[in-house]
Amino acid sequence: MKTTFAAEDYHPPQEPWLDLLYQDEWLAVINKPAGLLSNPGRDPGLSDSVANRIKSLSPYAELVHRLDMDTSGVLLLALRKKIESALKTQFQERQTQKVYLARVWGQPPELEGEIDLPLICDWPNRPLQKVCQEKGKPSITRYRVLKQEGTTSLVELHPVTGRSHQLRVHVMSLGCPILGDRFYATGEALAASKRLLLHAQALSFTHPVTGEKMTMTAPSEFAGVVEVQQ
Repeated sequence: MKTTFAAEDYHPPQEPWLDLLYQDEWLAVINKPAGLLSNPGRDPGLSDSVANRIKSLSPYAELVHRLDMDTSGVLLLALRKKIESALKTQFQERQTQKVYLARVWGQPPELEGEIDLPLICDWPNRPLQKVCQEKGKPSITRYRVLKQEGTTSLVELHPVTGRSHQLRVHVMSLGCPILGDRFYATGEALAASKRLLLHAQALSFTHPVTGEKMTMTAPSEFAGVVEVQQ
């Protein structure tokens, strides 16, 4: 299993440059494609990223949160410094709600439930994460099976916490790795898709200026039309 990533392997999609879902003078929301870094890597060959592309919207634009390179979906951006701070506080205090879709190998043992498994970095194999009851950080994911199709299932995921690789490791703990997951899937589950089938479907937050409760959604390439359950 290859856990390192080199610039020569990086070929992010170029069109559209930014798939803009919403923008006002304070913030913007994009649909990040799979294969594009949220933040640039140290190697100059890894400079193409959401963080650099959004400077075309505003010189002050900053990421409020991030998605793994292999994950697609809703990504919230601040276009003013004071907005960045306010939005980040909402994430830190768990005032936001996130909904993900994943196509997984196999079928979870229950149609819905909660996964409560503490996670810690698998340091010799970083950036991989692993379950560790002694030293892991509390990590909770709620899930609901939307559809079972042959050897795969479409699952809706609601992360309560936001640990690195949390959704990948948690669904793997059910015996259902996400299709195309180059870090955690093997065999047929890995070969079933050229990309990780994990998508940030919806994000709910409060607009820091207007006070409006906003829910942004992004269409998924692999799930079709799905009604979001907050």
